[in-house]
Amino acid sequence: MRVVAKFGGTSLGNGDRVNRAADSIAAAVNEGHEVAVVASAMGSTTDFLLDAITFEADEADEAEIVSMGERTSVRMLKAALGARGIDAKFLEPGTEEWPVITDEHGQVDVEETQRRAKQLAADMAAEGYVPVATGFLAQDHAGNVTTLGRGGSDTTAVMLGNYMSADEVVIITDVEGVMTGDPRVVEGARNVGEITVDELRNLSFRGAEVVAPSALSYKTGDMTVRVAHYQHGDLLQGGTTIEGQFQNLIDMREKPLACLTAAGRAIRNSPGILSDLSDVLTDADINVDAVASGMDSVSFYVDEGVAERAENVLHQAVIDLEELSSVTVDDDIAVIRITGGELPNQSGILEEIIAPLATEHINIQDLITSATSISVFLEWDDREQALEIIQDAI
Repeated sequence: MRVVAKFGGTSLGNGDRVNRAADSIAAAVNEGHEVAVVASAMGSTTDFLLDAITFEADEADEAEIVSMGERTSVRMLKAALGARGIDAKFLEPGTEEWPVITDEHGQVDVEETQRRAKQLAADMAAEGYVPVATGFLAQDHAGNVTTLGRGGSDTTAVMLGNYMSADEVVIITDVEGVMTGDPRVVEGARNVGEITVDELRNLSFRGAEVVAPSALSYKTGDMTVRVAHYQHGDLLQGGTTIEGQFQNLIDMREKPLACLTAAGRAIRNSPGILSDLSDVLTDADINVDAVASGMDSVSFYVDEGVAERAENVLHQAVIDLEELSSVTVDDDIAVIRITGGELPNQSGILEEIIAPLATEHINIQDLITSATSISVFLEWDDREQALEIIQDAI
């Protein structure tokens, strides 16, 4: 099995942890697995180096300075593996085998990086060595050091796993994989054995520090990505398995929706209003397609066929809850959903969707976004033209 193992800064924070990392790599190699390693800077080295730059430094100089954290880590790991009889070679920008190349805009040159990564995989298989590559760093075509941005070591690992046709990428860190909640805040938090890329991407963009969102876009459906704690000392077991891959999709709902809006000036200061309204719809066995909220209102999108029944149950809730004043219904609503793992990284994506619709005088009734999807609600009669426009735009 071919494995790419990424060791985070905490897992390389001192000599004992470097030894633990080297032991786990050596054990996997001795079991017959091909292992490529990606290393972050030890501990908080990167933050220390950035804080030390108290002078005017250009981008190129800053990248060179910051790179010293990762450059030190790969040398430490290479030496520790050598002490265990493992043939290892450290890779950094400037070495002949270095795989990650960026273009003049600082973006990954996919074609060249793929070519180099495939060559690296072939070399390690033929020569039997363990490449230990710096995470976070890249190199442009002129040989200058560049960086992959926040979470760049995760991105390096999953990207190389993809381009090297690895069976598994293991992110070794200081957390027990993905947890049901933040163990520092909630009691009884436990490890989640499996999670999909879409679930984790949404969590990551809303504050969960597990795997960098930019890394997940490189995951393929055939390649396993797993997050495990460094204390276990085993590359091949434990932690949380991340399943699936992002699918880019533009989908239009086949049947019309109705929008039911409950209004009330006290909504924003009244805990539980959304729960109360959702409960009455649930009790009436009415499925909610989407929910949108404003300062003084909550809107529920339901199948138009159940709109009358939904209006009746919500009207009763309005009567029962003094925080609410009225409920209204708008029929014949279409929804077009754009889903894709790269959406959060596409600057101006909303404008690319909205502007051409506005040019054609198509009114957007609602827009609901998440980390990986955009839902556009509009008049039913405009749906076909809007779908064509959005398909052309994305």
